[in-house]
Amino acid sequence: MLLKSVSVFQGMTEHTCEAARALAVEESHEQGTFLFQTGDPAGWLYVLVHGRIRLKMGNTGHVALILSDAGDVVGWSSMAGYAEYTASAECLDSVTVLKFDRTRLAALLDKDPVSGMSFYRGLTAIIGRRLVASYGATVSVHGERHPQYWG
Repeated sequence: MLLKSVSVFQGMTEHTCEAARALAVEESHEQGTFLFQTGDPAGWLYVLVHGRIRLKMGNTGHVALILSDAGDVVGWSSMAGYAEYTASAECLDSVTVLKFDRTRLAALLDKDPVSGMSFYRGLTAIIGRRLVASYGATVSVHGERHPQYWG
């Protein structure tokens, strides 16, 4: 997978993007396995190469999102300063991911502030899209009560 096609890596310098690719570990996971579960230490960022991943929130396993596009990013908590994952990521079929150690990736991004800023802008966009989608799900279940408080 070409990292430049992944939203969080777009806009990075060629050198830093190549260095990030060198950090990646490619892994395959079988259907029904979890990349991580809510509360696990948030040590890795994942980029989906192929397959489908279900993100579930909370103890009841509320389905928050299904990811199936190559380049989808999973485990943003690891790069946003969280010590633990805020959701669970279950493989819905066989899945291949690129896995990035949070400490090594953050150190690389610190060395190249332009690429780091680009990465974190992309990460912010992902988090924002997921937040807006969760607002939509809340409205569909509870109705429009006070949308003016939603940002």
